[in-house]
Amino acid sequence: MKKKRALSLILALVLLATGVAACSQPAESVGSEQPPAQTQTPAEPGGEPTDISGTFEGTGYGMQGSIQVEIQVAAGLITDVSFLQISETPYVAGVAIERIPQQIVEYQSLGLDAVTGATLTSYGIMNAVADAAQRAGLDVDALRANKVVLQPGSAETWDTDVLVMGGGGAGFTAAITAAQEGAKVILIEKSSVLGGNSMVAGSAFNAVDLVAQSNMILTVAQKNTLDGYLAMQESDPALQFDTFPEWKEVLVALKEDINAFYSKNKGKKAGEDMPGFDSIAMHMWHIYIGGLRQLETGEWIASDVNLARTLTEQALQSFEWMGEVGMEPVYGEAAANGLSTVLGAMWPRTHDFLRGDARIVQLNSVALQNGVQVYTETAGTELILDNGRVTGAKAKKADGTEITINAAKGVVLATGGYCANPAMVKQYDSYWGADLSDRTLTTNMGTNKGDGIVMAEKIGAALTGMEIAQMMPSSSPTKGTMTDGIWGDASEQIWIDGEGNRFVNEYAERDVLAKSSLALENGVFYILYAGLGAAPDEMLKGASVDDVSYFGDRYGDLVDKGHVWYGDTLAELVEKSKTPAAGATPRFTEEALRKTIELYNGYYANQKDDDFGKEVIAGPIDIEYIENTPGAGYFITPRKSSLHHTMGGIKIDTQTRVLNTAGEPIEGLYAAGEVTGGIHAGNRLGGNAIADIFTFGRIAGRNAAN
Repeated sequence: MKKKRALSLILALVLLATGVAACSQPAESVGSEQPPAQTQTPAEPGGEPTDISGTFEGTGYGMQGSIQVEIQVAAGLITDVSFLQISETPYVAGVAIERIPQQIVEYQSLGLDAVTGATLTSYGIMNAVADAAQRAGLDVDALRANKVVLQPGSAETWDTDVLVMGGGGAGFTAAITAAQEGAKVILIEKSSVLGGNSMVAGSAFNAVDLVAQSNMILTVAQKNTLDGYLAMQESDPALQFDTFPEWKEVLVALKEDINAFYSKNKGKKAGEDMPGFDSIAMHMWHIYIGGLRQLETGEWIASDVNLARTLTEQALQSFEWMGEVGMEPVYGEAAANGLSTVLGAMWPRTHDFLRGDARIVQLNSVALQNGVQVYTETAGTELILDNGRVTGAKAKKADGTEITINAAKGVVLATGGYCANPAMVKQYDSYWGADLSDRTLTTNMGTNKGDGIVMAEKIGAALTGMEIAQMMPSSSPTKGTMTDGIWGDASEQIWIDGEGNRFVNEYAERDVLAKSSLALENGVFYILYAGLGAAPDEMLKGASVDDVSYFGDRYGDLVDKGHVWYGDTLAELVEKSKTPAAGATPRFTEEALRKTIELYNGYYANQKDDDFGKEVIAGPIDIEYIENTPGAGYFITPRKSSLHHTMGGIKIDTQTRVLNTAGEPIEGLYAAGEVTGGIHAGNRLGGNAIADIFTFGRIAGRNAAN
């Protein structure tokens, strides 16, 4: 007998981890009554009873691949659904894995609503059961036509001090902070699971950390970059100071910081004994030049200098606070090997912390400990405005039950951006043009549709920066997600086209990388990976199929699933790449790959990239060692740009108060995270998003509570 997965065990683990129930039940009751459970209209079975009985198997496809089920049929009715194979992420898909089979059996229906936040899994399960039912000879059309209708309960009213809308990183940070300030807090999330994009994002956090920098050695290439900043002229029209004069003082401060650093380290040499460098002014400067972009209209867009200053000055404090809530941040002396550079960060100031869904489990646990009442499958629908003040919001449960939530002190919008709504991105776009369509893939959770932005705009909130959404260049060509791939620090990455040639400065900003890659055949490029270096001057000695990727996938499994290629030698790597991976079909030759690596190694040795001007060059590849060492090899990952982060959103001030179209605060309304605009302008630095949501989430929670 084939091994089956225990559905109840999967859900038990998910619910134990999250502390929330599957049917919009809170951690504790709100108001005087516990919200009622969902009710449904009983449905007729899919056809008349027959003499069909037995066990039948079927296959469907979810987000993570094949879903194989086994159904038990007795007298023409489906009596049990179990899984023979399913690779869906338990935390994300756990509710669907439990609920959909139960409803299929209870209602003899394949006309079910998908579980919010697990749509592909839901339909994958239903399609697998449909396949099995077809094999059994059941009337599949009747099963699909038998629609299950959720019946709403009686309207409810909940009362609280602070309402937080959105259960991602910004929302939980605001909720926990407000609760720590003594406020009664309700947090609602429209998905069946908590976390939003914070659950699927990497663990890259940018902050100026001088202690960690002291554990590093400034490379020659980095010093060249600093010298380039000193040489910048304020009269240079490319800096756009005529349009954004407020940023001139940041460049002046940066030059002062660099000169003071050089004076302090007089006699020391880059690449030998000169320590790493960073400053608030330089982080701000990177936000400015990294986000300064010209729109198709000819207009320029730049970050709000005050928001940028707030972010950079408070980021490290936010990171330290993350330690207080169990997020395991690594900074200061604990960052013994210094800091890294996540893709598009522009400088090694990237810190690490708790990864994956574990971070949301931890935040939810801390929220519950502080008395926050958490509801899933509860979607905000509109803000309540009374005499110019936001006093609460209306929401709707998955079963249609209407809820009015009164918030005596304030409402925090933390509903995320709208990259999962490519039509909305396209509607506002004035940057990507033909590179965008209504069907462009996204890295985002499917629930990020821009709900909070729409709600805020309806009550007069101003929007800003909506013309640009960020494309993540290193995404799966078939899924749009950042998963299913292998790559290293941006300073070590080698990006190649289908012929095996480098085509871009891998250390550049994400939009630069995306535009360069989208110009290639089918928009697909490839990341050559040969391991991670413990230091910038360390040769890369290859990687093993037993290594584990950034997102927790074993390298060998990624190869077996057809996501990446692996070879012990360049010749083997080229041979393996003749079989498509992620739908990609390159034309690498061993000679081309060898030439590219040797050329890059030469640029590293000279600390000067003659082709593309890469500012920080690390990770020379030791071809001889890899080719002669068993178990050491090369990986190549196909990638293609997909929508990742919306730059624009609700306009806020440094206190996270939402501003109206006249530039005045809307009383009682705050916003934090990707739902806001103005911080990142035309391009967000990699590693700034997590710093953003925790920094401004704390500010929003504190101010809403007080």
